[in-house]
Amino acid sequence: MSTRRQRMLAGAGAICLAATAFGGAQAFATTGSPATAGGGATTTPIKHVVVIFQENVSFDHYFATYPNAANTAGETLQGSGTAAPSFQARPGTSKHIDTLQSAGMLAPNNPNSVQPFRLSPSQAVTCDQDHNYLAEQKAYNGGAMDKFVENTTRDNCSSTPHAYGRNGLVMGYYDGNAVTGLWNYAQQYAMSDNSYSTTFGPSTPGALNLVSGQTHGVHEWSTDGATEVKPTASDYTVRVPNANGVGTVTGDPDPVYDDCSNNSHATGHTLASMDGKNIGDLLNDKGVSWGWFQGGFRPTSPATSSSPAACLDSHTNVAGNTVTDYSPHHEPFQYYRSTSNPHHLPPASPAEIGHNGQANHQYDLTDFNAVVNTDDMPAVSFLKAGMYQDGHAGYSDPLDEQTFIAKTVNEIQQSKNWKDTAVVIAYDDSDGWYDHAKAPVVNASTSADDAAWCKDAAANGVAVMGGYQDRCGYGPRQPLLVVSPYAKTNYVDHTLTDQTSILRFVEDNWQTGRIGDSSFDAKANAIDGMFNFGHALAPKVLLDEQNGTIASLTPANGQGRAKGLQPTRPGRS
Repeated sequence: MSTRRQRMLAGAGAICLAATAFGGAQAFATTGSPATAGGGATTTPIKHVVVIFQENVSFDHYFATYPNAANTAGETLQGSGTAAPSFQARPGTSKHIDTLQSAGMLAPNNPNSVQPFRLSPSQAVTCDQDHNYLAEQKAYNGGAMDKFVENTTRDNCSSTPHAYGRNGLVMGYYDGNAVTGLWNYAQQYAMSDNSYSTTFGPSTPGALNLVSGQTHGVHEWSTDGATEVKPTASDYTVRVPNANGVGTVTGDPDPVYDDCSNNSHATGHTLASMDGKNIGDLLNDKGVSWGWFQGGFRPTSPATSSSPAACLDSHTNVAGNTVTDYSPHHEPFQYYRSTSNPHHLPPASPAEIGHNGQANHQYDLTDFNAVVNTDDMPAVSFLKAGMYQDGHAGYSDPLDEQTFIAKTVNEIQQSKNWKDTAVVIAYDDSDGWYDHAKAPVVNASTSADDAAWCKDAAANGVAVMGGYQDRCGYGPRQPLLVVSPYAKTNYVDHTLTDQTSILRFVEDNWQTGRIGDSSFDAKANAIDGMFNFGHALAPKVLLDEQNGTIASLTPANGQGRAKGLQPTRPGRS
């Protein structure tokens, strides 16, 4: 047995393995307060929260001209070649939405060196942009928001077949002819135009902020996960380490508690683990069922006594490119010993899903499909698409993403649990795509990794929470939507929120308390303004899973009103 295997068995958090082969019959138990059946008491009518956590989109990248689409004749969707859908806004749609168009920042009036331009539905797969912690800050140029082309654009990706690129690609945006599904959800439910990433940087910080509001506390491990490395200076895995080699994560190192890290062992990068608590720990302490469900989590080959599990399932995107489904650094709970499932073990039965067991709350997406229409659906579910459908430029796209979101939301809406469910659609980072809006800096940083935007905030009195550097935020603006019977309809919320506002909603709804240790959840504003908890229920709106158009719309209770309540009216923002 390898040293890494021994360490996994002895220390994979609240997990202990029976003395059997890795791939055979295994018995796991968890320590601490056991989760009990049911979702526990809630402070709102919401008994189920489903967070669909997508990848790498700025708000303007998808909503620059909302609710006005070009509706250009003859356009087709990449891949299928079918006609692109048209889009017409509902009467009563707010005109007070902070978009590129409403701000007067479309061509020719934009201060960036390349003017914003529309990406067509046939240009769905594009080059990935630079979304590193420092690059995104430099693009802000001290708040002028005019250096995106110089700092975050990546115009050429010849190694990615059929991907669109051009000069100043970072300034490109889609409209309702490509992101039709999200525009329709915004029309029928609630959307924010003032929500941001908690900090600057790529996917891993965004995922960690969603579940803990904390990117400090990272430890570095050798490539085989056997030995802790204690860096004395910043490296890719640990930034600004203290005397114990513990610092902040600003990049995308893979988690140490995951057999499938390092591209299922094809590469040799150091690995990362996190100190502290996450929302899973808090929910366990309250006996609330929960789980993280990710595409490709089920291994293609299981762990054995001599080899780790491998996760090599793949799918093809609309460009015809084959993409591996599972990305370890998109799975935040695998960085924490207490909530990890290193060997990607399946639940022993559907009844185990959401509760303590050998899977330890970490599952494949198919496990969510198995329980969504049953009493075993967890109270809190985090869903991560397989990579080809997660929206990340370079290997995914808005069309494949739309299929995943529409299929998932349709399934939830047709389930027995829809009546008390809130689906939150959010993103881990902006990918560096241009957005004209900026949030205030609520947590400063002054390290060599920071640009003037964050250092100036510190000079002007904004604290560095906990003294932890490299957590500057808020970062770039991103889409945030709520789809629920209790969502306001055709409503745009202007409350300043961030990724930890979702965390706060879960904490408040199940009264878990806060994370602590300078987590951003202590600063987060609520998303409650997107709901109508005491008013008429929103309709059930099923979308076409291929083009995002409305397939059917059923008013609440079939009559456009909830029993004893007033009819639903368009929200006013």
